[in-house]
Amino acid sequence: MPRLQLTPRSAYPFSIELVVRVTDLNYGGHLGNDRVLALLHEARVAFLSDHGWSEMDCAGTGLIMTDAAVQFRGEAFAGDRLLIAVAMGEAARTGFRFFYRITRRGDDAVIAVAETGMACFDYQRRRVAAVPEPVRRLCEEDR
Repeated sequence: MPRLQLTPRSAYPFSIELVVRVTDLNYGGHLGNDRVLALLHEARVAFLSDHGWSEMDCAGTGLIMTDAAVQFRGEAFAGDRLLIAVAMGEAARTGFRFFYRITRRGDDAVIAVAETGMACFDYQRRRVAAVPEPVRRLCEEDR
């Protein structure tokens, strides 16, 4: 079976440091795959907040995740300080992508590379919406 191959971006304009908690570990004693998505969520919310946005109001529209892809490249353990780097890109009519790279502080080991697809969503009308121009511009800047 061929493995998923995600290519890290050349630049990530935003990063946040998060610490692996004991509750983030799985039965193998390392960071659980489900917890990686939770860490990506934390990083995405921090990225949006850094721009004055949220998932419910991203330049005037809501966001809803449409897909997620994670390529695991290493283990992380309780107490590890992880740097989660974030970029935006690939804007289309109603959506765009977030790109992530998780590395461990200290040895810079790459723990995971990931992407999430986001649709702009009008929660009142319960339908997709157009990507706002400020979001489109940011996606183009982060190339």
